[in-house]
Amino acid sequence: MSLSKTEILKLVKEHNVRFIRLWFTDVLGRLKGLSITRSELAEALDTGMGFDGSSIEGFARIEESDMVALPDPNTFCLLPWRPKQDGSEARMFCDILHPDGRPYEGDPRHALKRALARAAEMGYAYLVGPELEYFYFKDDKAANVLDQCGYFDMAPIDLGTDLRRETIQILEDIGIQVEYDHHEVAPSQHEIDLRYADALTMADNAMTYRMVVKQVAQKHGVYATFMPKPIESENGSGMHVHQSLYKDGHNAFFDSKEPYHLSAVGKSFTAGILAHAREFCVVTNQWINSYKRLVPGYEAPVYISWAQRNRSTMVRLPMYKPGREKATRIELRSPDPACNPYLAFSVMLTAGLNGIKGKYPLPKPVEDDIFEFSGQEREKAGIKTLPGSLYSAIVEAEKSPFLKDALGEHIFRKLIENKKIEWDRYRMHVSNYEIEKYLAIL
Repeated sequence: MSLSKTEILKLVKEHNVRFIRLWFTDVLGRLKGLSITRSELAEALDTGMGFDGSSIEGFARIEESDMVALPDPNTFCLLPWRPKQDGSEARMFCDILHPDGRPYEGDPRHALKRALARAAEMGYAYLVGPELEYFYFKDDKAANVLDQCGYFDMAPIDLGTDLRRETIQILEDIGIQVEYDHHEVAPSQHEIDLRYADALTMADNAMTYRMVVKQVAQKHGVYATFMPKPIESENGSGMHVHQSLYKDGHNAFFDSKEPYHLSAVGKSFTAGILAHAREFCVVTNQWINSYKRLVPGYEAPVYISWAQRNRSTMVRLPMYKPGREKATRIELRSPDPACNPYLAFSVMLTAGLNGIKGKYPLPKPVEDDIFEFSGQEREKAGIKTLPGSLYSAIVEAEKSPFLKDALGEHIFRKLIENKKIEWDRYRMHVSNYEIEKYLAIL
């Protein structure tokens, strides 16, 4: 919904909004923000609110720290979880600017806007529908589950079911459409699927979704986490991303005459995703823990391949249903829900557009279970693997002209710097495993 300044000020008065939260993200996708009173809102909508960016991860250095957060009027909504007796609260996402009004090159939202502008120059609109999985635990100290249910289980109503229901009610109250929800494979693991939207709206929605899930859990005395692999012996949490391009109001991925009903554009886009997957893995799977999920045997895709029905592949093409041309899409299954959605959508889109511009050929689909392949069979089929650790992902990313182009020089450099620090700290850490394994024998 597009709102003018006058309309926002009217809504603020009608709903007795006393505080407006201005949200944005750092390079790692952590939600940041500041609150202003309604008396400051008119000026904020005109010129933005200044702040010190030197302490925000991936933002400015101390000597160039002045930043401006300019609210996006299209993202205004009331926050229903706040108490109403002392006045309501609202939020808006912000674009980060230099003091002279130029877009700040370290703003992840700006990186996505750049990618979307490239798509628009080619005549495309980019739509995505992510599936963000997460866990409920008793607290944030240990992975103590709330249930022992499994995939799609319909057990007697438990706390998890009620938490999902309340979360969905809030999401819909603030205008975020939900398709469905269900229990996932692992104990206490859940999923709420958001209805597809343009990528910028969806990135904002994904950030809001993560906040609402955590807010509702906290209200009921439990903890929600989007950590990719919190339980060693169970499936981790993914963020499967359904995506398609539209041109002149039509799905550019659909072609009734082609096998699988996937058009030449759809094939080249998919080929671009496959070709650049190792390079953008540091964005879609950015944490040490991300690579504990990306291992064979737990339904997480490790092998760079595609198929229609095979969920052991990295990219899946959902089956075409007659009369559902608009639903033709590809599903990238490797990202996890702890990524920065702005940057994740940026690299996926840029990879796909590279595939279209370069007319990348799409390899043959792999419909057999790749987890059952031997190393020789995978090599013969030309199937490569995703990086096996954050360090390997950093090595792939650091030498990638594609990734630097997709993120921009500033974000690319800051992200690599941050990930190297994270890896070094992990590398130097002595774990309980090492003590238990080696202390008594070495």
